[in-house]
Amino acid sequence: MFQKSSPKGAAFTFRCFSRKGFSLFAAVGKEVKIGVLTVATLSTAAPCLAAGEVVSVRTATEDSEAITLDDEQRLGEAVTTASRAPMAVNMAARPVMTISREQLAAAGVTSVNDVLKLCAGVDVRQRGSFGLQTDISINGGSFDQLTILVNGVALNNPQTGHNAADFPLNLFDIDRIEVLEGAASRVFGTQAFSGAINVVTKDGGARGEYRLAGGSYGTVEAEARGSWGRRWGERRFTTSISSSYTRSDGAVRNSDFEGGRVFWFGRYDDSQLRVDAQYGFTTHDFGAGTFYSPRFPNQWESTQRQTLSLKAETKGRVHFAPQVSWVRSDDNFQLIRGTHTAENFHRGDIFTLGLNAWTQWALGRTALGAELREEGIHSTNLGLPLDPSQYVRIAGKTPVQQADGSFADKNGGAAYYVRRANRTNLSYFLEHNLVRGDWSLSLGALAQRNTMIDHRFRFYPGIDLSYRPSSAWRIYASWNRALRLPTFTDLYYKSPTDLGDATLRPEENSSFRLGVNFRPSMAFQLEAKAFYNRGRNMIDWVKYSADDLYHSANYLQLNNYGLGLAADVNGDHLFGTHQPFQRLRLDYAWMTQDADGNQPIYKSKYALEYLRHKFVATLDHRIVSRLAASWTLRLQHRNGNYEVFDLSTNTSTSALAPYGTHARLDAKLHWTTPRYSLYLDLHNLTSHRHFDIANVELPGFFFMLGGSYRF
Repeated sequence: MFQKSSPKGAAFTFRCFSRKGFSLFAAVGKEVKIGVLTVATLSTAAPCLAAGEVVSVRTATEDSEAITLDDEQRLGEAVTTASRAPMAVNMAARPVMTISREQLAAAGVTSVNDVLKLCAGVDVRQRGSFGLQTDISINGGSFDQLTILVNGVALNNPQTGHNAADFPLNLFDIDRIEVLEGAASRVFGTQAFSGAINVVTKDGGARGEYRLAGGSYGTVEAEARGSWGRRWGERRFTTSISSSYTRSDGAVRNSDFEGGRVFWFGRYDDSQLRVDAQYGFTTHDFGAGTFYSPRFPNQWESTQRQTLSLKAETKGRVHFAPQVSWVRSDDNFQLIRGTHTAENFHRGDIFTLGLNAWTQWALGRTALGAELREEGIHSTNLGLPLDPSQYVRIAGKTPVQQADGSFADKNGGAAYYVRRANRTNLSYFLEHNLVRGDWSLSLGALAQRNTMIDHRFRFYPGIDLSYRPSSAWRIYASWNRALRLPTFTDLYYKSPTDLGDATLRPEENSSFRLGVNFRPSMAFQLEAKAFYNRGRNMIDWVKYSADDLYHSANYLQLNNYGLGLAADVNGDHLFGTHQPFQRLRLDYAWMTQDADGNQPIYKSKYALEYLRHKFVATLDHRIVSRLAASWTLRLQHRNGNYEVFDLSTNTSTSALAPYGTHARLDAKLHWTTPRYSLYLDLHNLTSHRHFDIANVELPGFFFMLGGSYRF
């Protein structure tokens, strides 16, 4: 392996990478150039959008068009987020679906939420259009049972999961999206109950990128991003900042919106230390349609979120990785738009301090860590009443004393937060990863204590195992336990249509997964998988009769069973690039439930409205020259029923209608050059309208026309 030269055509295969920069090239013993560097997701790449592609390393004499690895380029080891210690993707015991920025561009998406619709195991329910007001869940879980992260920093909102998918970054920032299915508390903490989604941003990139688009319903999108970097020997600093603006009249009733995002990322890296810092800000005002109930079809909401985090990692024998973060969420909700009827104000703050450490030794890679997470909210509705001396003024409000001695804003409505809730979560993590030959093993546990429950520790263990009998096959299995705390909305919310329960207990889940991946060549990939989630004390919002309110309740012992099948055919590898066919992807998921409630119910709002069947087919092909097309067909059948309302009177008919089966066909045409691209997105070509959430009929055909430029 360490020979200084080799005959033309000889190949080197590297099965173990050092964490040191350029160690691969030092082993070769000569100048090395990269001939092909594609998506390094290897055998665990996303069945929903992509099959992984290998990294090919050639000597300088083998490819006259190879790209030299100079001081401004580095080859990083592809690692997975499915463990607390970084593991090479093809060596990790647990697979992660990975979606690259190239696949995001080809899929014709304008938001992170859009691309997740193409994963059969992910349920994306929209109360509006263009990616706003979206609930995301995995394998029959709820939107509150998912952890969402940006560069490994959790953004979960203890107020509610309804706004969790409002990602505080822009499309130009994304390097890849990682989707982890199944319980993952021992990796990401208690709220990773049914899975996790981690968005990884670019480190550097083009100096400038711009995008402008417009289309149906008065929709306008604008985005810009710039980056800069500098290097001094082994020291390197990169930074980027992006911003965007969107507005629309809305594609369905009362779904107009306006808002924007700003995201900044900076990284310092040298031979001993890496430091990452990021800040994100997002703001949106939108018509919330029938968000809480069709009885009130003209609701409105305004949200803002700020995220700030600092992470570091040493690179010695023992890697220490401290992290501190702050997330603030502001929310103003009106049950009747433009009035103060049942108006709510919420301000949530999350402070997290964590330390992770890992080391490599003779028996594998061991990681341990601790995390202290403080979650608090000030509200006009959620939490326990405050003494008047403890009231907190709502930003932008001017208090005026009323005749009865109370205070209100000079323009009406609330002037102070009069309620508060908080809880402290302390977690300890321990994990060990072992790779021996064709076997990979990861086992660990989370020990967790929360002040809202009691003061004793609860333990949530897990184990992942994979076996690679040959280069084409991978078999994996896992069992993990998880915990989810009820949100402050679950506990305290009160409105004319909904009533929380302060006595709710945490949900608990045991998640079993089994799968096999077969990849005989770069042109084909097949995957089959199955899961079983055994849930206890599951939380749902339910009605016990037609004229009842929705109540939050621990009424369910809920078991989810499911299967998934995926196939990927890469035409470029099969037939070459001088023909039209590029890629065909087929992805199917089936699920059913075994629910045991403690009393009969009339209607479930979330837990029992799962996707029983979901099929996604995506075809990419060239048309002529640089013009190409991407077609996506989604077919899904949702279990459950929705309560039919008479929209002329906004009253319930007491009838239940099934969600049933629907199909949607989308297409994207795009002309792409190294500097610019033009695209036309055609959504819902058959103009078929359907209900995905009760009494919110999704739009028919609409389009977006846009372009981007980079330098």
